[in-house]
This record gives sequence, structure tokens and C-alpha cells, in this order.
Amino acid sequence: MGNKTKRALAVAAAVGVALPLLAGTATAAQGRDEHGEFVNASGHVKYEVHLPPAYQPGRQLPVVVALHGCLMSGYLSNSMRDTSRFNEVADAKGFIVVYPTQDPLRNLAGCWNATKPEHEHRGSGEPSLVAGATQDVVCDYHADPKRVHVVGASSGAGMAVIMAVTYPDVYASAASLAGGEYAFDKVDPKDPDRVTPVDTAKLAYAEMGPRARQVPMLVEQGDADTTVPPVMADRLVSQWAALDDLAVDGQLNGDVDDVPDATEHVANPGEHPYTHTSFTARGGGAPLIEKYLVAGLAHKWPGGGKGRYADPMGPNISSIMWDFFATRSLP
Repeated sequence: MGNKTKRALAVAAAVGVALPLLAGTATAAQGRDEHGEFVNASGHVKYEVHLPPAYQPGRQLPVVVALHGCLMSGYLSNSMRDTSRFNEVADAKGFIVVYPTQDPLRNLAGCWNATKPEHEHRGSGEPSLVAGATQDVVCDYHADPKRVHVVGASSGAGMAVIMAVTYPDVYASAASLAGGEYAFDKVDPKDPDRVTPVDTAKLAYAEMGPRARQVPMLVEQGDADTTVPPVMADRLVSQWAALDDLAVDGQLNGDVDDVPDATEHVANPGEHPYTHTSFTARGGGAPLIEKYLVAGLAHKWPGGGKGRYADPMGPNISSIMWDFFATRSLP
């Protein structure tokens, strides 16, 4: 690994794998919003729930939990709601969106503390708050508990990965936009090869414990991102492939690897071109990992709202993520 990559990793570590992804101005046209708060011994988290027009009592809809990046909120100013425009996708496709907001007392910059060890474990810290809010929404709105998914941007992406590791029995699948691997704080940016993605995969597998399972993961990354460099996405894919391999029988024996099984290059008019790779188990089946590397995209949300850190040019990654989530459910 060259010095340039090591310097880029050092920058990513210094900012906690996060950059402000500020909001656009798009709002839901038809659905309605409600608010809640979850409290436990680790603190509290406030959240907004977007209910699509398809919502009605007794109908079990899927849920997407969307975690914002630094200097953002879930649903107020500089929001994940407006940046991602998930409400528009939810209204069209019929799912519930949850936008938790970080408590500034836990992080003044509004980052999720995804690179702090005390927030990497089940039953405590921020994972317990996000999971608790998620389960309250599922209960309160009679959502489908087998079709709950989590996505994050930047520091929120790091937390989304943590949620997939700590609560694989709650989240059917996960997505990371410009984020990093589980336990990235164990990696020395000056010598990143010393702790490999396989090493951090073993930590993730240990954290999963008896709940270990293959959690489908979508990884999105801009190749012009200088805050979270593309090597972070490469490491996440390698970690997740090793974790999926371990989840089968506790051994690294090639059940899943980080060699793409399919690759397509997409260039739609008016959008950034991108390369889509997918990774399946040795025995076949639906892809366990999908990666979207977007050409010319900086540390922004492609197809997002009008905010400074949303790139309206596309592709519409929110729709792509939903298509990924829509085919996944808990066993």
C-alpha cells in the first residue's frame, strides 16, 4: 500500500470516517411524518418516522433506518431525510423510513461514534439506542420485523455496518455510503496492512456470537472521494466477504471470497457512470455483497437533494439501495 493511500487513510481516521453530507430541500409530497424518542441507560435518541401513503394499521410494511453523517441531523437542518430523498422512494414503493438524530452531547459535530470501541457492541452505547428506536418503530407501526434494513452515510455508514454486526437478528440487510469496516479503529493508518480486513472480520464474527449470519451488504463509494478514499470500500468488501465466509461454519475456507462474480459498467445519460460488482457464495444464490463505485463522485450522496453535499446528477442511489433491500429478509 503506497504512501498516498496511507495518508488518505490517516485523513479518514482523523475525521472518524465522516464528512458532513448536508441536506437538499426535497420533501415528501404525500406521506406523513411522526416523531419519537428512545431512552435507555446509554442516553436517548430522537427520530422521525416517515409513513408512506401505503401505510395503514394492520399492513406490515418494510422499514429502512437511515443514519446521517457528521454536521447533519436525521430530519432537521442539514438532514439525511432531504439529502437522501428516501421519502420519495418510500412513497413510491411503500416502506417506512426512520431518521435518527445524533445527540450533540455525545458528539458535538453530530457524528455517530462509529470509530470508538464503546460504540461497537450489542446492548450498550449508540448501537443499543439505534436498535431500540428501530424496534419501537416496528412495534408501534406494526411493521414487518423480517424486513428491516439499515443504511448510513459516512459516519452513519460506519454505524450501519456496526448495526449489521451487533444486531444481525434485527436488520435483514445493510448499506454503506462512503463508510468503513467494523472495528476500523483497530487499524493503524500509518501501517494499514498490519491489521487486515480478515483480522477485523474475525472481530466482527466474535461480536455476532451465536447470532452470526450472512447479512447482505451494499457498498457505495465515489472514486473522487478524498475524505473517505476508495480503499475503504475495498476493505469493507474484503471484510464482509471474510465475515460471510466465517458465518457459514466458523472457518475461512472459501465459502465466500472477495473476488467479484459479476461486473457491469453502467453509463446512463446525465448521470455519473459507475461500476457495479457483485459477490455470491460458492454455492450460488443471490449476491451477498454488491458494490457501486461511482466515477467522478466526491464525498456526496448521488441522486440526492439540492444541498451542498448532495449530488443531484445521480445515479439515484436511494432507489438502487431500496431495490437491494426489497429482495432481502431475515430467515
